Amino acid sequence: MAFKNLLRGAAVAAFLASKVEAVDNGLAITPQMGWDNWNSFGCDVSETLLLQTAQLIVDYGLKDLGYHYVILDDCWSIGRNASHNNSLIANPEKFPNGMAAVADQLHALGLGFGMYSDAGKYTCGGYAGSLGYETVDANTFAEWGVDYLKYDNCFNMGQAGNQMISSARYEVMANALNATGRPILYSLCNWGEDYPWNWGSTIANSWRISGDVYDSWDQPDSRCPCDGPDAWNCGLPGFHCSVTNIMNKASFIVSKAQPGAWNDLDMLEVGNGAMTDAEYVAHFSMWAAAKSPLILGNDIRVVPAKDLAILSNAAVIAVNQDPSGSSAARRWMYSTDSTDAYGGSALQLWSGSLKSTTGGQYNDMVVLLINGANETMVMNATLADIFVDSGAAGTARQVKISWEARDLWANRMSEAEAQAIIDASSATGNATNGYNATMVGSGRYNATKTSYAQGLKNNDTLLLGNVTTTVGPSGTVTATVERHGAALFRLRALPTGVKKRDEL
Repeated sequence: MAFKNLLRGAAVAAFLASKVEAVDNGLAITPQMGWDNWNSFGCDVSETLLLQTAQLIVDYGLKDLGYHYVILDDCWSIGRNASHNNSLIANPEKFPNGMAAVADQLHALGLGFGMYSDAGKYTCGGYAGSLGYETVDANTFAEWGVDYLKYDNCFNMGQAGNQMISSARYEVMANALNATGRPILYSLCNWGEDYPWNWGSTIANSWRISGDVYDSWDQPDSRCPCDGPDAWNCGLPGFHCSVTNIMNKASFIVSKAQPGAWNDLDMLEVGNGAMTDAEYVAHFSMWAAAKSPLILGNDIRVVPAKDLAILSNAAVIAVNQDPSGSSAARRWMYSTDSTDAYGGSALQLWSGSLKSTTGGQYNDMVVLLINGANETMVMNATLADIFVDSGAAGTARQVKISWEARDLWANRMSEAEAQAIIDASSATGNATNGYNATMVGSGRYNATKTSYAQGLKNNDTLLLGNVTTTVGPSGTVTATVERHGAALFRLRALPTGVKKRDEL
């Protein structure tokens, strides 16, 4: 893979002010998908955990939906081998067969192997970091068959404080990975410190934009101090950041994402148990529309059926994996009188362009309505607001035509079907051939056979949602949205002369 270094001397200022071509390693053309152990297990990692989880990713149909990388996070090593080039040593108790054997088994399942290290003297868990050992470690990862590197920011020896210092530190590993000749997706985890959205695209495939997420909709935590209109300018990223805190931070920088280089809102909390079903639906919808990597963070071995159903919604994933690579943007946010226990009350509209599935001159559009109030709300989004990027004050051409509104959650897998998939996987003799080989789950989408781009081009109904209404010229998209919930629509342009559904 060949990383393009676009930062050269006087070009720095111009680069930081504009959107440029992303890193050219052929990876993450759409946001990466997979699973990481950290949110659920922390340092309690092992070969057994990874391989059990990998098998379930296959059996539950998650691999078919695009969840490709199985990422081993921190706490896997016991230090360096001074007699062998100071290379990292995997903990033999946790990984008795070695990392190459783990990689081989994951590859045999059709999955990618993700590894963790740190751009510091130590990892966040106190293990050996890669600062000063980038070439040695990159070669080790390549020899093991690693396909993905999550690269953290702890104990960085003071090599931070401005964009040039941080970008230079992270670029060393980028160049080392490049030199191995093995395609390795490079995921920066510097928590948004020193504005990685301004320089990350030149060296990496994604960059974290905030401190670590935790399993809460909007509970504030002093350890995640930045919120409000200046949240993007956060001097202390912290951790224990709520879903709404991170989404607010993302709202200011959505234009920085592009194919091959993505704003990373951190792992998904769906399935970890502390949020309501409506909150998890909203969480998944937000991450998908913002084009964040979709990295599962739950214990898949005990995933509740209702949460598996959320994670299996191909119509929502298709928004995330849309080939145009355009992130939705927040169009408005305003407070209501219905506040929750933490003062949350905001209603939000997000919208963004998607590749056309009609073959016409107008792109599809994703519309996301978020209800942060303490009760169910009827929410309205005008075409003028949805298409404001194409013309202010309702002047966009798209406002003058009719649109088909498709609810992307209307065809959510039933809890009974999701439970049947779980039960089939655990049944003797039925857990080896994968989701589409079982007697349940037939007819679900398989992106390993037909990409999301091709499926959308084919107008596959599994990706387009359910038509709920049509919206006439200068009309309004209306939805009843649960407390702390979301409504998600795909709008498709209708031929001229088609009337609203209630006029037919």
